[in-house]
Amino acid sequence: MDEIIIIGSGMAGTTCARILAGAGAAVRVLDKGRGIGGRMATRSVATAAGGLTFDHGAQYLRPRDPSFAQILAQAGARAWPDGPDHGRQVGMPGMSGVLRAQADGLTVTQQTEVAAVAWRDGVWHLSTGTGDIQASRIILTIPAPQVTALLGDTHPFAAHLARVVMEPCLTLMAAFPPDSPRPFTNRLDPSHPLAWIAQDSTKPGRPQTAVTWVAQASAAFSREQLEASPDDIAARMLPLLAGVLDVDPALALYARAHRWRYAQASTPLGQPFLRSRDRTLYVGGDWCLGPRAEDAWHSGRAIARDVLDDADVD
Repeated sequence: MDEIIIIGSGMAGTTCARILAGAGAAVRVLDKGRGIGGRMATRSVATAAGGLTFDHGAQYLRPRDPSFAQILAQAGARAWPDGPDHGRQVGMPGMSGVLRAQADGLTVTQQTEVAAVAWRDGVWHLSTGTGDIQASRIILTIPAPQVTALLGDTHPFAAHLARVVMEPCLTLMAAFPPDSPRPFTNRLDPSHPLAWIAQDSTKPGRPQTAVTWVAQASAAFSREQLEASPDDIAARMLPLLAGVLDVDPALALYARAHRWRYAQASTPLGQPFLRSRDRTLYVGGDWCLGPRAEDAWHSGRAIARDVLDDADVD
C-alpha cells in the first residue's frame, strides 16, 4: 500500500509531490496522460519540414512569487522576449520541460486512469485499468468537474465544487514555410474567435525549420465548437488564423487541433484546497485560486504543507 497517492501530474500535483517526497513521505503520482505536465503541454510532431514542437497548453509563465520564480529558474526556464510585455518565462525545450524537471526523481505512473475511489476499512481504494491501488491518503489535483465525477454528487465537497466554473479552450497548432508572414510575436484580442495567437517558433530553443503558430479560441467559440471532431475544429480554425496572418491556408505544413475541456477557472473556489476532516482526502489545483499555473503551484504547495503539519502533530 502506498502512503500517499496524488492523481494528476500537472503543476499542482508535481509541486505537492516534490515537497512531500523531499520531506521523506512515500508518495506516488498517477496520471491518465502519456506525459508529465497536464496543461503545461508540449507536442512534438514529425513533418516534411522536419521535427516541430508546439506549446499547445499554457503559453508562458509570468512569476509573481519570488519562490515560484526560483522554481522556474531551477527548471531551466528562459525569458521570452516579446516586445513591451516583459517578464514572460517559457519552459525548455518546451513548456512541459518545467514539469519534467520538477518531477525528476519522483515516482510517476502515466497512462493510468483512476475510474473510481472509495474509502473502505480505513484505506482508500483506487480502481484503475491495471487493478486496485490502496493508499492511506489521496490528493486529487484534477479539474473540479473530474473531482465531482470521482467523488459523486452527494459527497460533502460537491456543493463547493459546484460553484467552480471552468471554461473550455480549443487550440490550433499550425506551421507554415519559413518565408511566410510573421506579423507579430503574439496577439491578444478577446473579441476575435481566436483570442490568443502566438508565434511559437519565436520562443527560445524551438525548432526553426518552419514558422509555428499556436492559436487559442475564445471561450465563446470554444463552447460553441466543443463537441466537434478535432479535424472539424482544425478546419474551422485554420482559415481564421490564416486570415489574421494574411497567408494562404493551403500553404500550411501542419494543422491540428486540441480540445481542452477544462482549460481554466472563470469562477475559482476561492481557497487553496479542500480537505476531509480526517485529512485523508485533499483536492486542489489552479481552479481553487485562479486561471494561472502559479495558482496551481500555490495550491499544491499549500496542500503539501497541510499534510506535513498533520504529520508533525502525529
